[in-house]
Amino acid sequence: MEKEMLQREYLKLTTRKIVFLMVVCILTFILAGYAMVVGSSNLSFLDVLKTLIGRGDERTKLIVFNIRLVRVLAAILAGIGLAIGGSATQTLLHNPLASPFTLGVSQGAAFGAAVSIILLGGGTTSSSASDSVVILHPSIVVTCAFLGSMISSVVVILLAQVKKFSPEAVVLSGVALSSLFSAATTIIQYFASDVKIAALVFWTFGDIGRALMDDVKILCVFVLLSWLYFFKNAWDYNAIESGEDVAKSLGVNVERKRIAGIFISSFVTSVVVAFLGIIGFICLLGPHIARRFVGNDQRFLIAASGLVGGFLLLLSDTVARLIISPIVLPVGAVTSFLGAPLFLYLLIRRKKP
Repeated sequence: MEKEMLQREYLKLTTRKIVFLMVVCILTFILAGYAMVVGSSNLSFLDVLKTLIGRGDERTKLIVFNIRLVRVLAAILAGIGLAIGGSATQTLLHNPLASPFTLGVSQGAAFGAAVSIILLGGGTTSSSASDSVVILHPSIVVTCAFLGSMISSVVVILLAQVKKFSPEAVVLSGVALSSLFSAATTIIQYFASDVKIAALVFWTFGDIGRALMDDVKILCVFVLLSWLYFFKNAWDYNAIESGEDVAKSLGVNVERKRIAGIFISSFVTSVVVAFLGIIGFICLLGPHIARRFVGNDQRFLIAASGLVGGFLLLLSDTVARLIISPIVLPVGAVTSFLGAPLFLYLLIRRKKP
C-alpha cells in the first residue's frame, strides 16, 4: 500500500512538471504570434498567417520572414541558450548566483568587441542625416567578441583543471578575470575617438534586431547540441546536486563533468553574446523560476530553464519594441530592468534549507 502511494505521488509530481513545460511552450507560442503581429507596419494576424503559409504579398513576406520571424526565433534561441547555461553552471558549482557571465564571459566579449571596433576599425558613423553609429564590420566584431569571451572561459577552466580549484575558487577566478578585462577595455577606450567609443557602447547594448537568419541557424545548432549534452548528463548532474561524495560513490567523475559542463555553458553563452551583445539576468532568472516549479531534478530543470529563458527574452524584446514605439529600446537594458527586482524577489522568497 505504501509503495502504491509513493508511486501515485511520484506520478502526480511528474505530471505537474510536464504540465508546467507544456504551459510555458503554449505561452511562448502565443507570445511569438503576438510579436509577429505587432509593430509599426500595422499587420493583422490574418496577414501574418497568410504569409507564413505562402499566400502573402511581397511586402508582407519581407516584413514577416526577414525581420519579425528572425527576431522571434533569435530571442527564443538566445534565451534558451543563456538559461540552460546558467542552470548547468549553478548545479555544477553549487552556487545559485553562478552563471557563465560570472566566469567573465560578458567582460571578455566586451574586450574582444573593443579590440575589433577601436583597434581594427569595426565601428563608424553612418552617412545618413542622423549620423547614427553603426557596426561597420559585424563579422569581425562577432569573431573577436566570441574569442574574447572564450579566452576568459578557457583560463578559468585551466585554472580549475590544473590547480584543482574548488567551485568557490572557480567563481572568484571568473570575477577576477572580469575585472581584468574591464580594465583592459577601459584602457583601450581611453585612447579611442568618440565615434568608436559610441560604437562599442552600441554593441554592448543587447540587441535581438541585429540577428540575421544565418545567425539564427548557427544559434539553433549550438543551442540544440548543448541542450542535448546537458540532458544526456542529467542523471550525473542529479548525483552532483546531492553532493560530491554521493556522486563519486555512484561512479561519477565530478571534476570531469564540472569542467566539461562549464565549458559547454560558456561556449553557448559566448555564441549568443557574440551575435546579440550582452543580455543580462536571463541566465540567472530562467533557472530560478523553473526550479520553483519543477524542483532540482535535472531531467526537467534543464528543459524548464531553457523554455522559461526563451519566453523571458522574447517577452523582454517585445516590451523593448513596444514600450515607447517606434523607438526600440536595447533588450539588454530591459532584461536588467525587469530582471533585477524579480531576482531580488526570488531571493527573498527562497526557502531556507
